[in-house]
Amino acid sequence: MNRYAELKKIVDDLGPDFEKFYDKGNNAAGTRIRKSLQDLKVLAQEIRLAVQDSKNSKE
Repeated sequence: MNRYAELKKIVDDLGPDFEKFYDKGNNAAGTRIRKSLQDLKVLAQEIRLAVQDSKNSKE
């Protein structure tokens, strides 16, 4: 469940930056959003591979 907490934290932390970027036009917030989404993508891929390995080891 630690991985789930990491995913959730990344998504939760995006909220203020989305508001700053879309509502206030803060371009630096857009950069932080892109970085966080890249981190999210990497973490999701790691989780995906771990789940697949776990599934394959049970068969």
